[in-house]
Amino acid sequence: MTLLTSPASPAPGAQVRIVAAAEHPLDDVTVTLLGPDGVALPPTRPVRHDGPPWWWYVEARAGAPGAYRVELAAAGGTRACAELRAGNPPAARAPARGVWSVTRAWDRTTENLFAVWVAKLFDDPLDAEPSWHGLDQVTRDPQRNFLHDHLGLGEDEPGGLRLAPDCADLPYVLRAYFAWKLGLPFGYSECSRGAGGHPPACPRWHSMLEPLPVADPLARVQRFFARVADVVQSGAGRAPATDDHTDFYPIRIAADTLRPGTIYADPYGHTLVVVRRVPQTPAAAGLLLAVDAQPDGTVARKRFWRGNFLFAVDPALGSPGFKRFRPIVRDDGSLRPLGNRELAASPDYGDYSLEQYAGDAEAFYERVDAVISPAPLDPARALRETIDALEEQVRARVRSIANGDAYAARHPGVIPMPEGAAIFETTGAWEDYATPARDLRLLIALDVVRGFPARVEAHPERFAIPAGRAPATVRADLEAALAAELAARRFTYLRSDGSPWTLTLADVVARSGALEVGYNPNDCPEVRWGAPPGSAEASTCTRRAPAEQTARMARYRPWFHERRRPPR
Repeated sequence: MTLLTSPASPAPGAQVRIVAAAEHPLDDVTVTLLGPDGVALPPTRPVRHDGPPWWWYVEARAGAPGAYRVELAAAGGTRACAELRAGNPPAARAPARGVWSVTRAWDRTTENLFAVWVAKLFDDPLDAEPSWHGLDQVTRDPQRNFLHDHLGLGEDEPGGLRLAPDCADLPYVLRAYFAWKLGLPFGYSECSRGAGGHPPACPRWHSMLEPLPVADPLARVQRFFARVADVVQSGAGRAPATDDHTDFYPIRIAADTLRPGTIYADPYGHTLVVVRRVPQTPAAAGLLLAVDAQPDGTVARKRFWRGNFLFAVDPALGSPGFKRFRPIVRDDGSLRPLGNRELAASPDYGDYSLEQYAGDAEAFYERVDAVISPAPLDPARALRETIDALEEQVRARVRSIANGDAYAARHPGVIPMPEGAAIFETTGAWEDYATPARDLRLLIALDVVRGFPARVEAHPERFAIPAGRAPATVRADLEAALAAELAARRFTYLRSDGSPWTLTLADVVARSGALEVGYNPNDCPEVRWGAPPGSAEASTCTRRAPAEQTARMARYRPWFHERRRPPR
């Protein structure tokens, strides 16, 4: 059990945020704040959030200046205590070298706090589809961020840190932000993307102890975050699982390892961060929720499913899958990440594993599905939840295309299109507003949904098939239910003239061929959604990609039709 209070030095009368984290559930938890006069404020019973780690959150108000004591009690007595002092100015924490000083160590307790911080940061109802224009829209919300202005520098106020990472940067910015707030070590690697049949490699490592001659502490951290973002990229998440010289290490797949803060790196360059695992119930399948960031800075929550968390076993692509940050330790006055053998032997970690790569992609998905939903699933309910996931992905594409159309309206002219495989990995406006990688994932997702009834027939042991019913009969029923659900699910996008146009998921499935060339932001939204030429839907289109770009898209179309990324 560990306790954390924030801000580090609250002003008299200020709110104090108290968070507790534990490896196991506790009952009858109460939190009490004792003031400088020894008088205890009335104890509070915080709501328990299931884990691991299990966590509790409560707010209290500091009164007069002086020392306060926080006590957490549960059935059986006091479990944890923490002290804070109200009225002191924030500690200067001027680093002897580097960007910030190291005052704590990574261990099970700080890892649990990191997991809880990530979980609360992105905590939303299960039926919501939350998204934000940038990460700083989340960190500036004190109801989400229990480290809001923790250092008293105004760091999370409107004029404070600007945080708008893309997908590869997001896990690093989250880890670095948390490490800075609590005085923990942080590092990052320079990695290749992999090419010529070789996986990514990470030959150079950096830490926050390297010089950064900026006097103002907030400006120094802002510059450091920019330095990190300039260096890190998606190759880091795919570095070989057996390599010690990486920022992340692969974990065994279990309920106690798929915790908030874990990353997921797909084989083709996309990275997500786990924020919550929801256990299976008799009424619903389990869920694993994660957030990702897009090149335009948008952050959104996604659910784990085969259509969005892509996986492949191919040494040339590296080692995708679920991974965690390597803890960084002090060693003779310097910092270094722990190696694989050290992780496997560590009592605070011990979850290093290569099991994700023991088999093909189907074996990987079956292993993860068995952890998320251990009991056989009702096939009809599972079908609806799979369609729910597809619908979320389609609605995310609505936002992405709208962002690109808004950019085009503000910046008339043609966005340059990269050559060949670079359409998937580049910089600038094309990276921000083109959607080749997202559309490839959507096309794969459409295949997953269409293939769901056949999967039930092929793997009846994973589903609660009614007694006396043959898998082939269940498949036929699911095919009919799938067609009805796709036709009933509707969404709306804005055409070039601002008028709304409604489509169904069945339309998206029928237009999958058109979506193979729908990723160019120089095309109007109507074209990108596959409006048939000459139709009423297409009549409002006012922008088309140049003929030269259209010709190249035709040449690249087999990549999308065959659902494969080209080699680097």
